Amino acid sequence: MRSRFAAPSARLALAAVAAVAITATATAPATATADSRSTAVRACVTKDLTYKVSLKTQAGGYFLVTAKAKSGVTCYLEGVFPSASFGSSADTEVSPAEHAVSDRVTVSGSTAAYAGINPKTTNNDHGREFGFLHLAVAGDESNAVTLALPETATVDRPIATNWHADPDDAVPFSA
Repeated sequence: MRSRFAAPSARLALAAVAAVAITATATAPATATADSRSTAVRACVTKDLTYKVSLKTQAGGYFLVTAKAKSGVTCYLEGVFPSASFGSSADTEVSPAEHAVSDRVTVSGSTAAYAGINPKTTNNDHGREFGFLHLAVAGDESNAVTLALPETATVDRPIATNWHADPDDAVPFSA
């Protein structure tokens, strides 16, 4: 049994050994975490990608947005809809066509992500004409890009699908 009155040098040595053990334990996981973060795929921002907009006739007609990573970039898009609008007023901003988050899509090289945008979900003669789409990765709206549409669109209550790995999953069906 150890005496409470151990010599000061023994207490000091014990404290030093304990401090080294705690420091080694605390820094080992941090180093491993830092190393694993450096190789992990990061979230995409708008400028990481190139975009192409094409017109599709399925589901009454919609625009398919194809996003590909720029050369040397590997990143992922969360399975949420892109931040997009046809003009600067709130009624031209797209709403979600899906009610759940989809799988995350990693883009790199020739691997692309797809989102479908239906500019008009109403069954009337209302709407405004636009020839451009403002698009950004959700959360990076201050860096939106403006894309020319393949043809002018009548816009009234637009919706967009989430980002998908398969273009067939990016068809925006109206509710």
